[in-house]
Amino acid sequence: MRHHNTKRKFGRDKNQRKALLNSLALNLIVRGKIKTTEPKAKELRPFMEKLITKAKKGDMSTRRVVISKLSNRSKEVKKLFEVIAPKYKDKNGGYTRVLKLGARKADGAKMAQIEFV
Repeated sequence: MRHHNTKRKFGRDKNQRKALLNSLALNLIVRGKIKTTEPKAKELRPFMEKLITKAKKGDMSTRRVVISKLSNRSKEVKKLFEVIAPKYKDKNGGYTRVLKLGARKADGAKMAQIEFV
């Protein structure tokens, strides 16, 4: 049963949420750290943790799964498999951290920075 298993919706439908997480994940892979709102960072963290855990296996089937999650972006997938995943080969989870930055001046939204450990 799925009682109380709710996700943040961000005022978007399913496809828009998927595109948002995809975009945030790609930016995190390329830049190493990104600044975003706290709820988005907290939602991105488990998404990235699962991708890195899959990438650590390194076989072709997990590569296909990661490619489908990251909407066929070969350069970023290559970096995930060849640079990021080997860095965490001995670590079981906890690949990213969320640092709280305070409120954004314009609208008071809580900001956070998500980065690789």
